[in-house]
Amino acid sequence: MPGPSSSAERLSVWFESPRRVAVRRGPAPEPAAGEARVRTSVSAISTGTELAAWRGDLDPALPRDETLGAHAGGSFRFPFPYGYASVGRLETLGPAAPAAAPAVGSRVFAFVPHQSVFCAPVDDLLPVPAGVPDERAALFPYLETAVNLLLDGAPRIGERVVVVGQGVLGLALTALLSRYPLGGLITVEPKPERRRRSLAFGAREAVTPEEAPERVQRAFPGGAELVFEVSGNRSALDPAIRAAARDGRVIAGSWLAGGKTPLELGGWFHRGRIRIVSSQVSHLPPLGPSWSIERRRRTAWELLGSVALETLVSLRVPLADAGKAYVRLDAGEELAALLVSSSSA
Repeated sequence: MPGPSSSAERLSVWFESPRRVAVRRGPAPEPAAGEARVRTSVSAISTGTELAAWRGDLDPALPRDETLGAHAGGSFRFPFPYGYASVGRLETLGPAAPAAAPAVGSRVFAFVPHQSVFCAPVDDLLPVPAGVPDERAALFPYLETAVNLLLDGAPRIGERVVVVGQGVLGLALTALLSRYPLGGLITVEPKPERRRRSLAFGAREAVTPEEAPERVQRAFPGGAELVFEVSGNRSALDPAIRAAARDGRVIAGSWLAGGKTPLELGGWFHRGRIRIVSSQVSHLPPLGPSWSIERRRRTAWELLGSVALETLVSLRVPLADAGKAYVRLDAGEELAALLVSSSSA
């Protein structure tokens, strides 16, 4: 197992085979023209796509993410580096840096794999706003995804809303939904601690999956006009459909990789004219030319300033011991995990 890295070295996390990661050691990179070198403080592990990749549940031929420069051209064929939520301080600029480049020493966010130091195009670095701590900034992708879910769901005034799943994404979504003038907001989550957090983040009721059918119908006679499924559980989409009102909308936010998802499409789904909408953060819904990914990110950063997602971090592991974090997340023992690269976090 690699020990702590020196400033002249880089530690990077590689997915070697299903449920096995290695931390590779190499020289710290030098920035090319138009790039900057960043010394990482923390990086967040995605409990959705990243855990699916770690388990080997994703199609090896599937592109990792054609919209993120650090992953463009890569696939989920082992071995590969992964991760997309790193925060650190800009250490040095390469030649021909853009005039608008962040200042040396400033904090930035980047969609790059887990590593103790990295180089990236200056244009790909997102400045971390003052007042947003590193740990919260590392969870930025969750809030951006929650914003995308809301753009797809388009909650209306007075609507009754259900959110199935209260992991970090579900809690971020609940925090944003609580700001809408809704007719009600119920969350569904099996774990008591997550239900407690859900109420703290703005849910009006937080119920177990077993309680949900009766509690939702009692609070929302006829069902909810809008249901979000973000549990990561392939058995949850069916009850999400049953919680919807006639002509209701179900926003499917979970990436249910590694198998088939059983659905009952011959009953209420059909007669109730339920609409299922897939929401995925790599692309925007068709909102018109005034919306762009850059605008969505600006919106998410503004909202992140008042959503204390760092309070959801339950595990901090040195990057050199990254394998331990994946095992504990996979076992469901933790809510949010960070890989710590330096003491500046």
